[in-house]
Amino acid sequence: MTAVMSPPVTPVPPPVRRVGRRGGIAPPWLFAAPALLVYALVMLYPSIVGAGSAFTDWSGVGEQRSFVGLANFKQLLHDDQALGALRNTLFLTVAIVVVQNGLGLLLALGVHTTIKSRMVLRVIFFAPVVVSPVMVSFLWKYVYNPAPDAGLNAALNAVGLGSLRQDWLGNPSLAIWSVAFTVIWQCAGYSMVIFLAGLEGVPQELHESAMVDGAGTVARFRHITWPLLAPAVTINVMLSTVGGLTLFTQIIAMTNGGPGYATDTLSTVLYKQAFVFGKFGYSTAVALVLAIFVAAVSFIQIGYLRSRETAA
Repeated sequence: MTAVMSPPVTPVPPPVRRVGRRGGIAPPWLFAAPALLVYALVMLYPSIVGAGSAFTDWSGVGEQRSFVGLANFKQLLHDDQALGALRNTLFLTVAIVVVQNGLGLLLALGVHTTIKSRMVLRVIFFAPVVVSPVMVSFLWKYVYNPAPDAGLNAALNAVGLGSLRQDWLGNPSLAIWSVAFTVIWQCAGYSMVIFLAGLEGVPQELHESAMVDGAGTVARFRHITWPLLAPAVTINVMLSTVGGLTLFTQIIAMTNGGPGYATDTLSTVLYKQAFVFGKFGYSTAVALVLAIFVAAVSFIQIGYLRSRETAA
């Protein structure tokens, strides 16, 4: 009699118990809820409530205020100081974006080599970034000392260029350039680091293949390096643009907006209107216009730069 072998039975895994929201597992967004609540209470709520002051004549002291509608914004359109500050803000922004990023890219290309001192040079170029902007501003304020035997003027005398001595921060035509140079000197190392990170991600094989095909240094940079640096360009341009549009610390520390209103920016105007002249309503209107302007420029920039990344 032949025994009949039964087929092996495959064990069936127990059904997976799916726990819904009622089963004790919280949705992911609840983990961020405490931080979002604190952010809303500390940042969003005061900002929204404060924005309402732009439509009043509040002096910043007491609760007495009157609704003035769009009067503060109309005053802004006819305020020569504010319009001059807007021109200064745009000038500083363009100068910082172009020169700082151009210099940062050159520095990144220079230290992205096999020279033995490349690590030391990276540290030296990045060192100003970690220094407080206030300290850097006072350092360069001494460098720009108008005395003939101090700072930059003394250096010019020492090399026989005494005829080029200037009152660097007291001359309305030079003051804004002096401030721009200070900002660029401090922040170029930051742009360098971001570009350097982008250069590290460029495959060396592409350069080697291009060299085999006879491509020179300029051709390889134009057709290989530059397109692959698009994400780094986006980050640097965005950061430097926002930094230029909201520039405040260096202006206050070096010139306080002077001489006259030659170096005033929108940030310094809203500060002075609030804390010097006691016009908190008008100051809030300036701040609201500045915030909307920065947001609009940022959205336009990021849309264009992101499309460039996709095309690259």
